[in-house]
Amino acid sequence: MQLPGKFYITTPIYYVNARPHLGHAYTTIVCDAVARWHRMHGVDTYFLTGTDEHGVNVERSAAAAGTPPQRWVDGIAAEYRALWERMGITYDDFIRTTAPRHEAGVQEFFRQLQRNGYVYKDSYSGQYCVFDNLYVDVEAPGAPCPECGRPTETIHEDNYFFKLSAFEDRLLAHYKSHPEAIWPETRRNEVIAFIRGGLRDLSISRATLKWGIPVPGDPSQTIYVWLDALANYITALGYGSHTPEDQAKLNHYWPADAHVMSKEIVRFHCVYWPAFLMAAGLPAPRSVIVHGWLLFEESKMSKSRGNIVRAHTILEVLGSDALRYFLLREVVFGQDGSFSFDALVQRYNSDLANDLGNLASRTLTMMNRYFGGEVAKPESPGPAEEALTSLAGQTISEFEGLFASNQLSRALEAAWSLVRAVNKYLVETEPWTLGGREDSESRNRLGVILYTAAEALRIVCALAHPVIPVATSRIWQQLGAGDVSHARLDRLSWGELKAGAKLGAVEGVFPRADKSAIETMHQMEAEYHGSRLSESKAGREEKMAEEQEPPAGTHARAGQPATQAAAGPSEAAPAPPAAPVLPGQPVARSAAPSASPAAPSAQPSAGTPALPGPATTSSGEKITVDDFFKVDMRVALVKFAERVKGADKLLRLEVDLGTEVRQIVAGIARAYEPEKLIGRKIVIVANLQPRKLRGLESNGMLLAASFGEGQPVLASFLEDVPVGARLK
Repeated sequence: MQLPGKFYITTPIYYVNARPHLGHAYTTIVCDAVARWHRMHGVDTYFLTGTDEHGVNVERSAAAAGTPPQRWVDGIAAEYRALWERMGITYDDFIRTTAPRHEAGVQEFFRQLQRNGYVYKDSYSGQYCVFDNLYVDVEAPGAPCPECGRPTETIHEDNYFFKLSAFEDRLLAHYKSHPEAIWPETRRNEVIAFIRGGLRDLSISRATLKWGIPVPGDPSQTIYVWLDALANYITALGYGSHTPEDQAKLNHYWPADAHVMSKEIVRFHCVYWPAFLMAAGLPAPRSVIVHGWLLFEESKMSKSRGNIVRAHTILEVLGSDALRYFLLREVVFGQDGSFSFDALVQRYNSDLANDLGNLASRTLTMMNRYFGGEVAKPESPGPAEEALTSLAGQTISEFEGLFASNQLSRALEAAWSLVRAVNKYLVETEPWTLGGREDSESRNRLGVILYTAAEALRIVCALAHPVIPVATSRIWQQLGAGDVSHARLDRLSWGELKAGAKLGAVEGVFPRADKSAIETMHQMEAEYHGSRLSESKAGREEKMAEEQEPPAGTHARAGQPATQAAAGPSEAAPAPPAAPVLPGQPVARSAAPSASPAAPSAQPSAGTPALPGPATTSSGEKITVDDFFKVDMRVALVKFAERVKGADKLLRLEVDLGTEVRQIVAGIARAYEPEKLIGRKIVIVANLQPRKLRGLESNGMLLAASFGEGQPVLASFLEDVPVGARLK
C-alpha cells in the first residue's frame, strides 16, 4: 500500500443558518479519523474545516434576530469550533468566509477567471430559492422550489456569468482518465451523465445581495455564494496572498487529496468547482469522497419533524468515542445510515463496554495484581498464542487495506474480530485460576497468557486510535507504552510491548450504559426542541401532510454544506441547453427515444406505481389489443437505489435496460430497503413520458401490485429472463 507524501483533506464548510447537529458531526468525524490514520503512517497531513457565512439566508436571519450579520456569524462559528474541540477534531485550519484572507483570495480568484477570458456580463430573469441559495427552473413566479418546496422569488438582474459550457469536454476527459476522482462509482456515473447532457453558462454574482464579497472592480455586484464558498479550499492555503510562505503552502498541499461531503452537493464539487479551477489554471482535486445521509429512527432528519439530533446530547451522556465509533462502525460509508439512541447504546455496550472495555480491564487488572504492575515476560508460547499472533498480523493487513479503500465499517469489524478472539482465548485459558499458584510452571503460563492478551490489546488500540482516540490513549498509557499518537501503523507488528514495562494506573474506559441512558438522551433532546421526539398524534398528522405536499422544513443532511444544493444529476440525457443557467438550475430533459409511440400518460400519485392510462374504467369499458401494444414493458436490472431526500415513500433507482441506463423515481420506499433492490430484475413501462417528482426526473415506471392500503409488491419472475426483454 503506497501512500502519498502529503495528504490534504477537507470537510465542506458548514452553512451558519443553523447550529451544528449530528449530520455535521458525521462528516467531520470521518475526516478526522482519516487524517489521524494518515498521520499515523508518517504522512504530512493537512486537515481543513470551516464555516460558510455569506448569503441572503444569513442576512435575513441576522435581521430577524436584530443582530448585525457579522455578530450573528461570529456566534454560530464559535459553536462549531467548540463542538469540534469537544469531539477531539484535530483540524489544522478553520476557514471562515468572512475572514479577510478569504475575501482577498476570492477576489483574486474572480480576477483570474476574468483575465483568462471565462467571465462575461449578461442579464438573468428567473426564479430563486432563498432557502437553498439556488436559481431554479420553475414556470411561474412564486412556484415552489423543486428541492425544498418553499415559494421561490423572482429575480431580474444583470450578473456576471462563467463560461461553464466551455469545459464539458475537458471535464469528461478528466473523469475518463481519473476514475478515482469521484467515489463511489455511482456518484461518478451521475456526474458524467449530467455533463454529457450539456453544460450551460452560470451566474457567479448577485446584484441584490449585499452580505457577501464584492466583485472586484464592480462593488454593485456580490460574488455568488457558491463560488465564494468553494474557493475556501484554496484560500485557506494562501491563494491570493503574495507572501512566500503562503505561496509555498499552496504549492505544497494543492491539489486536495480528498474533499469529503454528503451526496447532495456532488454536482457543485464535481462540475462547477473543477471547471473554476481549470479556468484559473489550477489542477482539479484528486478525489471527491461522497457519503450518504443519516436517518433518525428510519425517518429523514428534518426541522419540520423536530427530529434533528444534536451531537452535544450524546457527548454529554456517553462521550465522544461512543459517537465516533457508532457512526463509523454502524453506517456503511457511502450509503445512507440509520441513527437511533437505542442502536447507539446497544452498539456501545456490545463493542465498547463488553468487548474492548472488558478485555482491557481484566487483562490490566490481572497483570497489575499478579505481576506487581509490570508487563509480564512471555516464556514459551504455545499453539494458542501462535494462532493469536498470526491472527493479529492478518488483522493489521486487513484493517489497513479496508481503511485505505474507504471501507471504514468493515475495517472496524476486522479489528473487533481480534478483540473477540482474545476475549475467547482468556475464557478458554482461565488465567485467573493460575493467579494464586506459586509454582514456576503456573507463573510462566500466566505470564504468557497475560502478555499475549496485552500485546493484542496494544495492536487493537493502535488500529482503533483514529476512530476512538480518547479510550485508546488511556489504554495505551495503562500499558506503559507512552503516546499512542506516535505509533506508526505502517510499522505495527507483534512483539513490540516491552516485558517489564511499568503499567499506568488501571481504570475502566467504557462503563456499561443501562436503559436510563436512552431515556436521558431522549429527554435532553425533547427539552432542547421543546417537544417529545416520540411520534405523537400531531407528529403523525404532520408526517402525513409532508408526504402529500412539498416539505416545509429544511432537511438536516449528514455533512450539510455551505448551501442546500440540488439533488444529484440523473442518468437521463438532457436536451442541449441554449440559454445561461445558474447554479442549481435543472437542465430541461427530453424523453428517451422509443421504438413505439408513447402511451397516454396518466398521473398516478408518487407513491402508487401503476400502468399508464386506464385499463378498465369503473363502467367496465374495455381496451383494444392495439391499446395494450402501445405500452412497452421491459425487464430491467436495478443497478443502484437510494432514498429521495424529503420523501418518505420515494426511492431513486438506476435501472439497466440492456441498451441504456435510466433513472426512475418510485413510491416503494416503505416496502423495500434500497440496498436489497440492487441486482433485482423488475418490470418497467419504458415508453412513458418522463415527469418530475421532488425535482428528479422519472424516465419510466416500475410495475407493482397492491391491494387497498397494503404495501406494493414488485412484479418479478420465477425463471431467469434477459435484461431488456419485452413483455408481451
